[in-house]
Amino acid sequence: MYANTLTAILLMTTVSPILADDTIPDEPELIPLEVLFGNPSRTQARIAPDGEHLSWLAPSADDVLNVWVQPADRSTPPRQITDDQVRGIRFHGWSQDGKRVFYLQDRDGDENWHLYAVGLDGGAARDLTPFDGVRAENLITDPEHPNEVLVGLNKRDPSVFDMFRLDLASAELTLDTENPGDVLGWITDADFRIRAAEAADPANGDTIIRVRDAEDRPWRELLRFPFGENGSAYGFDDSGRRLHVTSSLGSDTTRLLAVDAGTGQVLEELAASPKSDVDDALVHPTEHRIQAVEFNYLTPEWTVLDEAIRDDFAYLRDAADGTLSIASRTLADDRWVVAYQPDDGPASYYLYQREPRSAELLFLTRPELKEYELAAMRPVLIPARDGLTLPAYLSLPAHIDADKPASPLAMVLLVHGGPWARDDWGYDPQAQWLANRGYAVLQVNFRGSTGFGKAFLNAGNGEWGVGAMQHDLTDSIKWAADRGIADPERVCILGGSYGGYAVLAGLTFTPELYACGVDIVGPSHIKTLFESIPPYWAPAKKEMVLRVGDVENDAELNRRISPFFHAEQVRAPLMVLQGANDPRVKIAESDQMVSAMRERNLPVTYIVFPDEGHGFARPENRLDANARIERFLAKHLGGRAEAARPIKGSTAEVR
Repeated sequence: MYANTLTAILLMTTVSPILADDTIPDEPELIPLEVLFGNPSRTQARIAPDGEHLSWLAPSADDVLNVWVQPADRSTPPRQITDDQVRGIRFHGWSQDGKRVFYLQDRDGDENWHLYAVGLDGGAARDLTPFDGVRAENLITDPEHPNEVLVGLNKRDPSVFDMFRLDLASAELTLDTENPGDVLGWITDADFRIRAAEAADPANGDTIIRVRDAEDRPWRELLRFPFGENGSAYGFDDSGRRLHVTSSLGSDTTRLLAVDAGTGQVLEELAASPKSDVDDALVHPTEHRIQAVEFNYLTPEWTVLDEAIRDDFAYLRDAADGTLSIASRTLADDRWVVAYQPDDGPASYYLYQREPRSAELLFLTRPELKEYELAAMRPVLIPARDGLTLPAYLSLPAHIDADKPASPLAMVLLVHGGPWARDDWGYDPQAQWLANRGYAVLQVNFRGSTGFGKAFLNAGNGEWGVGAMQHDLTDSIKWAADRGIADPERVCILGGSYGGYAVLAGLTFTPELYACGVDIVGPSHIKTLFESIPPYWAPAKKEMVLRVGDVENDAELNRRISPFFHAEQVRAPLMVLQGANDPRVKIAESDQMVSAMRERNLPVTYIVFPDEGHGFARPENRLDANARIERFLAKHLGGRAEAARPIKGSTAEVR
């Protein structure tokens, strides 16, 4: 990032903010924070497997997200059946018999998820995994076994998840499969028996696919993906003799393959793309066959494999605007709930009837967004200094000519977390918010991002902080400045998690580039980050070490890439926001960076939310955090902001 930085040193001039009452002619109306970051009116629509009911998440009378249900024929009004009063429910789904709804909830952001079930009568929710300090994950249901589920729990050993069979009538848990210590995920066959496991080799970071022929037969290694290759098990076909896997062996991007579950021999290549890994797959609800595959280079695209649904996809592609996803299906496969996500408006959910074909709008997630002018998200390709092409997304204020801005804009470089994740095309509330406030917003899939093949992913190995991952961000700023999009004297870097680390790295290692930075739950000291990761990350730790470097045993490397040791180089004002209960990036990561800056009398604003974890789940806290951020940006970049006001219910503490 640093060998070829912008040559001009940025002058940290004071820029007057433009507040909501100072609207410039031709600028779009200011979108209220509540519209962007408050609770949606409805979201996450599902249809019960028996087709009798619809469900969704919507606010209660106290504005807390809860589960609501309604008969699919809408013969009676919707009813709220859960009563969460604090954090709001974010994930829900149906039991296979359609008699109860499952949801997950943690405590104050600790990510120790408990699995709950509630009946359609809306009685008291039942905690099916009532163990303190234990996390539930890998929930598996099966239409032929509607009265039981499989769920992973780390109650025996905090570092690994054993699989338990849960009787839904009695809530009795019975150990089904014990984790040998390296398994990250499990897969059942058509008889609802655990037959495959995905493991991480702690010695070398390889991914291993194991199978067994029956529950009383030994496990054996079927496939191995050496570190640097990408591969994963997807599921068995109906016979149990073919296993669907994704694999980069023999190619750069992952291909979807059918392999012999006895020998591992490739039987068939189902789908592949030269530019994108397999992003998603659509599986028949009862017949275990893969019907369509999604690839996502710049925008998501479905490849239909099953002729039985080709006409359905042809119809649905034209039914509404936005990228298509299938949210749920009935077991009879006669009705689907589908979602559409445009880049410049709210998601819409439809109930799709296959015969005769019809798509009925159920709801928009945020209908109030339709009242405002939103920005388009433009896919762009940015050349890095070494010739690597970086897929990225540019969002400009809605009143700006995207092809030729009249003058360069203040820009926010919005960096995604992970870092082994990616930015996607579509509606992004942060991008819309920042563009509406007057900024150019650039989201870059720097090397190390996932979805673009193994070469792109592996190009990020060993490149944190002072390496090519950060160079890519620097090169993207130069790209935007050279095209007259960004004013190089008014660039802010903003991000969460790894994106927060990139903020700290940018302000310490290339301080001349940035007018300010906003770090949300970002690590500052990579050795202490590695030493404090959640215990259940242990099986995958070797891969982290190989991708980042052995900071626990290489003090020089750790010092080189950890912003904490370079705090004295920060020139720009920094805002740090942190959840006190974050299990991934502990609050100590922010505490120590803030302390290091204050010891040197450097400008830093520190906001802590005592009831949050890795990000801010409660809408009151989201609103407060983003209100503070936009006023900070307005002060240092000159964009717009709502007038300051207290946010009722926020727990923010200025430290």
